[in-house]
Amino acid sequence: MKCHFCERRCDLADGRSFCGNFAEENGKIKERWPDQWCTYSPSRIESVPFYHAYPGSRSMIIGTAGCNFRCRYCSYGFIACKDPAQLQDVMYTIAPEKLVAMAKKMGCHNIVFNVNEPAVSLPSLQRVKKYAEKQDIPMGCLTNGYITPEATQMMAEIFSFVHIGLKGFSDAFYKEFVGIPHIAPILRNIETFSRTCHVEIASPVIEDVNDHELFDIARFIHDIRQDIPWHVFRLLPEHNMKQSVYPNIDRMNQALETSRSLLPYIYFHNFVGSRWVNTLCPGCGEVVIKRFSLGCSGDRLDAFLAPDNTCTCCGTAISMLGTRVGWNDKQTTVWESVI
Repeated sequence: MKCHFCERRCDLADGRSFCGNFAEENGKIKERWPDQWCTYSPSRIESVPFYHAYPGSRSMIIGTAGCNFRCRYCSYGFIACKDPAQLQDVMYTIAPEKLVAMAKKMGCHNIVFNVNEPAVSLPSLQRVKKYAEKQDIPMGCLTNGYITPEATQMMAEIFSFVHIGLKGFSDAFYKEFVGIPHIAPILRNIETFSRTCHVEIASPVIEDVNDHELFDIARFIHDIRQDIPWHVFRLLPEHNMKQSVYPNIDRMNQALETSRSLLPYIYFHNFVGSRWVNTLCPGCGEVVIKRFSLGCSGDRLDAFLAPDNTCTCCGTAISMLGTRVGWNDKQTTVWESVI
């Protein structure tokens, strides 16, 4: 039996999937570690980062273990690149209804899957969606996009906003630094998601490795839809690339100059004090959303200056899922009381 969740389409007769999360049992695909999570914590949606979805909102961040990629520079390699069977002592087993109850009690507006790839835990996420929907809690995720058309449809039904990693723009890059043979499935899925839900795209930049592909990525996004937000990250390599030199900020920003003529919402961050995390009106260039850049995806909303998602200077609509959501500062309950 072939696994149908990611484009590796692992033969489960070999024992288990590459990610370690699926096996065959009685002629069906079995999720080996259902309802297990490596984290369940509140955060700001800008730190995920989503810049054009429910700005200012509190998000419950969740994740599991395992991944269908083996990124050499992965910041979460200690959990994403390991067999989930080796991580049972650091995982939490939480039923989906209790997970949603915690999000509600902590005053979270939405639930966002982060840390690793959601495709490796889709059955659990489907169950979370069932209860989140009852509480009017939208769900979002970060994904590498290397998933089957079947899984893409499943994810579009679970998540109303999706952040897709487009890590480079060549088969050669993905082969050497990620461990998959082709980029085509990712490009296909970005186009599919752009028709079904809110999409933002992220590209981590490694100096002298994929910075020359930035304009090609910008042109690809432009040809799908110009208003898709594009996050360009100054990658701080971890995992198997800890000795790599951090990218030069000025050089990376200069490499983006030609792309800014194609896309109105380009953000350059993942370092403290970035000037390129604000949203400018595509019509007149005025700042309509101000953000702090705290480094390592620790961004936060400063000022939302576009009531009804419209520029007050020229009336241009600002592409946005939802509108400004107030951060709920009420005291939260002790988490363990609802597990």
